[in-house]
Amino acid sequence: MQRIEKKERTFVSDSIVFEWEKIKSYFEELKEREIASVESLKQWLRDRSELSAVLEEEFAWRYIRMNIDTTNEEFQKSFQHFVQNINPKIAPFEDALNRKLNDSLYLKELSKEPDYAIMLKNTQTQIELFREENIPILTQLEEDSQKFGAIAAKMSVELDGKEYTLQQAAKMLKSTDRGLREKVYRLIQDRRIIDRKALNELFDHLIELRQKVAQNANFDNYRDYMFKAMGRFDYTAEDCSEFHQSIAETVVPLADKMAKKRKQLLKVDHLRPWDTAVDIEGKEPLKPFENGKELLDKTIECFNRIDPFFGECLKQMNEKQHLDLESKKGKAPGGFNYPLYESGLPFIFMNAVGAFRDVTTMVHEGGHAIHSVLTHPLELVEFKSLTAEIAELASMSMELISMDHWDVFFDNGEDLKRAKRDQLLDVLGTLPWIATIDKFQHWIYTHPNHSGEERESYWVGLMNEFGSKQIDWSGLEDYKKGAWQKQLHLFEVPFYYIEYGMAQLGAVAIWKNYRENPKKAIEQYKNALSLGYTRSIHEVYEAAGVFFDFSKKYVSELMQFVYKEIEQNFS
Repeated sequence: MQRIEKKERTFVSDSIVFEWEKIKSYFEELKEREIASVESLKQWLRDRSELSAVLEEEFAWRYIRMNIDTTNEEFQKSFQHFVQNINPKIAPFEDALNRKLNDSLYLKELSKEPDYAIMLKNTQTQIELFREENIPILTQLEEDSQKFGAIAAKMSVELDGKEYTLQQAAKMLKSTDRGLREKVYRLIQDRRIIDRKALNELFDHLIELRQKVAQNANFDNYRDYMFKAMGRFDYTAEDCSEFHQSIAETVVPLADKMAKKRKQLLKVDHLRPWDTAVDIEGKEPLKPFENGKELLDKTIECFNRIDPFFGECLKQMNEKQHLDLESKKGKAPGGFNYPLYESGLPFIFMNAVGAFRDVTTMVHEGGHAIHSVLTHPLELVEFKSLTAEIAELASMSMELISMDHWDVFFDNGEDLKRAKRDQLLDVLGTLPWIATIDKFQHWIYTHPNHSGEERESYWVGLMNEFGSKQIDWSGLEDYKKGAWQKQLHLFEVPFYYIEYGMAQLGAVAIWKNYRENPKKAIEQYKNALSLGYTRSIHEVYEAAGVFFDFSKKYVSELMQFVYKEIEQNFS
C-alpha cells in the first residue's frame, strides 16, 4: 500500500485564511466562471470539490478538537464561529452553484456518465429543498443539537469516593457482583434523571425547529422532509415499517430465547436490567487490553491478518496522530470516524475504558477508516460523501469479519469463544433497539405537537414491543420511560440510526460469505467500498455479494445463521 498523501491543491491557496471575506472570493469565482464545454464543466466540478474538501476538513478539525476537550472555551468558540459565521454564508452560494450546474448546457452530456448520476440526483434534491429562510434555522439547529454532548459530557457518578464518567461506570455493569451491578445501574439512571428535564426541553426545542424547516420546504412533517434531504432514493418510510415488523417477528423471539437462557444460567428468579450486560454465564468481564496503545497495536495485527492493506490504514493514521482512543473527563461521549477528504486519512475518536465493547468499537471505526482510504482516489467529494447505509456496511462487516482473528485480544480459547458469542448476542440485542429508536422517530416527527406524557407513553409501548419479555422492570418504570434520552442520534443526527440495522443485515450476509470463501468475500468487500457513492445502495450491496433486503424471509434466514453460531460458542 502506498502512503496516503494529502491531495495537492490547484484552486484553493495553501495559505487560505478561514474568514468569510477570504473564502467568499472562491465561491464568487465559481459562480461567475464561464463553462464552455463538458470538460470545462468537469474542471469546474473538480475545483468546487476541492473548495468543499478544504472547508469540510477545517470544520472537521474544529469539531474533533471540541469533542476531545469540551471544557476548552477556545475550541468551543472556534467551532461556533464556523457554524455561525461561515456555514450560513456558504449555503446561498451552494444553492447558486447547484442551479448553475443544473442549468448548464453540458449537463445532459455529463449525465450519460454513470459516476455522476447520483451526484446529479442529489443536486436536484438540494435545489428543491433549499429555502433562504431555513438558513438561520439550520444554523441554530446545528448549534443547539451540540448541547446534548455538552450536557452528557458533564454526567458523572461517585462510587466509593471515586468519580467516574458514565462510560467508565457502565463498565461495572459487567461485574459478577450483582449487588454492585444494581448499585451502579441505579447511580447511572439517577444521574440521568437529574438532566431529564433539561434534555426534554432541548428535544422539544429541536422538534419545533425541525418542524419549521420542513414546513418552510412545503412538507407536512420533518420525517418526509428528512427522507428527501438524506437522499433516501432506494427505500421509503413504508420499507422502514417492513424493517420494524421483520425485526419484531424474527429477531425479538430469538433475543427473548437468549434472555430466558441468560436467566437460567445466571440462576436468578427475576432478570433485571442490571443483569443484561454481565456475561451470560456469570463470568468475570473480558479484559482484551490495558490501554489505548495496546488496543491499537492489537487491532493493527488483527487487520493485517485479514488483509495487510487494512492494518496499514490504521498504522498511517497513528503516524499522523489521527487517533484519540481513551475515555477521559471532559471528553464528549461516543465514538466516530471523521472523514478528512483532503488528507485522505480520517480521524478516529472513541472512549475506550478497557472493555470488550471497545474492541468492537475500534474495529467498527476501523472499517469506516478503511472505507475513507479506499474512496480517497475518487475525483469528487460528492463521490465520497457516503450514504449511511453504505458507510455502516463497511464498519459493521468489519466487526464480524475480524472475529476470526480476535485471538490477538484473547489468547485463552474459552475467552475467545465468549467474545465471539457476546458479539453475536449483541447483534440480536441491537437490531430490536435500532427498530425501537427508528419507529420512535417516525412517530415523533409525524406527531410534532405531542405532549411529554404522550412521548413517554409511546416510548414505553415500543420498549414493550421490541424489548425482552423476560426482563422485570417492576419498581423501575421511571428509568424505563426516559431510556431514549441516552441515544445521541435523536438529538444530533435525526433519522440517522436505522442505517445501522440495514447495514447489520448486510454485514451478517458478508460475514456468511467470508466464512464460505474468505478471499472472494474480502475482494468483493473492497470493490464495493471503492465505489463510494457512485452507485445506488442496491448496486453497492450487490458488488459486496449481498442483498439490500428487509423482508421477513431474508431477515429470518440471516438471523437463524447468527443464532446457530451463538449456540456453537457456548462453553
